[in-house]
Amino acid sequence: MAKVDLVSLALTRAEALVLFEWLTRLDSAESLPCEDHAEQLVLWSLEGQLEKILTEPLAADYKDLLAEARQMVRSTGA
Repeated sequence: MAKVDLVSLALTRAEALVLFEWLTRLDSAESLPCEDHAEQLVLWSLEGQLEKILTEPLAADYKDLLAEARQMVRSTGA
């Protein structure tokens, strides 16, 4: 079996929430911009990992939390 090299990424919670929303929206619209099926699999994996970490999408005030996260990302220029 081939050795798997893992890569870690660091995101703020706000960045993670914004990324999760974007991936979820694209996936729901079936419009992930993929040239190869492997790209789609990687995006699904990333979306799934974020889904396991983030609790905000289950909150009643998710839209407000997302708006705050987007503002935070915009204000930091990340």
